[in-house]
Amino acid sequence: MTSNLKNRLRELPHKPGVYLFRDRLGRVIYVGKARSLRKRVSQYFQPSRAMRADPKTRALLDSIEDFETFVVQSEAEALLLESRLVKDFKPRYNALLKDDKRFLLVKVDLDEPYPRFRFARLRKDDGARYFGPFVHAGAVRLALRWIRKQYGVLIQGTGAPRERDLKYSSYLVPVPLKDLPREEYLRRVEQACEFLEGRNREAIAVLEQQMRAAAAAKQFEKAAELRDIWESLRQIAREARARKFVRALPQRAEPQTELAELQRVLGLPGLPRHIEGFDISNISGTLTVASTVCFQDGRPHKEHYRHYRIQTVTGPDDFASMTEVVRRRYARVLEENGTLPDLVLVDGGIGQLNAARAALGALGLHLPVIGLAKQFEEIYLADQPDPLHLPRDSPALHLIQRLRDEAHRFANAYHQQLRQRRIRESVLDEVPGLGEKKKLALLQQFGSVARIREASVEELADVPGIGPKLAAAIHAALR
Repeated sequence: MTSNLKNRLRELPHKPGVYLFRDRLGRVIYVGKARSLRKRVSQYFQPSRAMRADPKTRALLDSIEDFETFVVQSEAEALLLESRLVKDFKPRYNALLKDDKRFLLVKVDLDEPYPRFRFARLRKDDGARYFGPFVHAGAVRLALRWIRKQYGVLIQGTGAPRERDLKYSSYLVPVPLKDLPREEYLRRVEQACEFLEGRNREAIAVLEQQMRAAAAAKQFEKAAELRDIWESLRQIAREARARKFVRALPQRAEPQTELAELQRVLGLPGLPRHIEGFDISNISGTLTVASTVCFQDGRPHKEHYRHYRIQTVTGPDDFASMTEVVRRRYARVLEENGTLPDLVLVDGGIGQLNAARAALGALGLHLPVIGLAKQFEEIYLADQPDPLHLPRDSPALHLIQRLRDEAHRFANAYHQQLRQRRIRESVLDEVPGLGEKKKLALLQQFGSVARIREASVEELADVPGIGPKLAAAIHAALR
């Protein structure tokens, strides 16, 4: 953990709030809530946490590159904000809080002759106005009863007001509902809507005065009732502020913004709408494969994805492998009169970049090519001795990082597929008690069946899951 990160942890307040963990691409990967932000967030960076964690949590801990926090007034607000952020960002490590069914909503359909406020659990695209979600169902139910009396609006039910609805006419506007013009009733509904949106400071102040007056007059039951309503209204106001806060959070840049920024920082003649990326994958030089992925207008275009088995290279030579795959890819594109990309990205540094440029030059092509090295996210450009470093929050960097990671994922998936096939077809199938997981562990340790055959019993036994007895059986079978 860096000293900057340690300092930021020490500066966190002992207050309730919500924290967001981001990976190195700036993507939100986990959202959580806390009574004390300092205690909760600091726990993730304690060495003992990783030792005790389950595989999912360890994967999360390994992916955390940065964090940000939002302080709120109460745990209830933290719960609501956490729910909203999970729905907005859909972090990969959050398994819960995926929809609005967890909390209560209030809806009103203004197209009805006499719109009624109703409870709902799911937000639908039905033309109605929705308010919430509300963390405390009891608070919003109590507040709606107060709204019914305060503004003279209908709650639940259907149709025009009935005789039994009339007794719930407003305390402040005592005109019976049956004598109200529809325009006046809709005005009351709009006042109630403003209340549910959090614009209710005056109502809270009036209630507080009434509560204190009832207590001073020793009308304790009425004061207690007003106190409960007052707390409910304050809770709704806090939750409304939390929702407004979430809506104000910045979102990831749009693809067009990323493309325009990439064009600017690389000095490209036009917008790089068609970008192709390359990656090499192997284990100790065995089963070397490559991938090509394509982004159109900043998004994956999987019809142009391709994977390759390297044919002309022996051993772990990423540069030669890159030369081969780039040559094969664009020789085929030229043969089929296909579309050439506006930009080519290779996973790696100056060596991979020069290998790709050499392959393109041999084909008579002069396409813009860059390399993106993983360790420091350095961008290597043709004929420039020093790499380009972009800020962590650069939209251009986020775009090429996503492309590079997608090429890496696609190459690894193909490599794993070939490994599984080789395992199934290998002579190791003849060894009793040696399942596919253990075969895969052997291949990852030694790289090939030939190297497994050359290993001693002791070396085989050192592989996780093998053990001395099975190691002896493998050694005897291969001999």
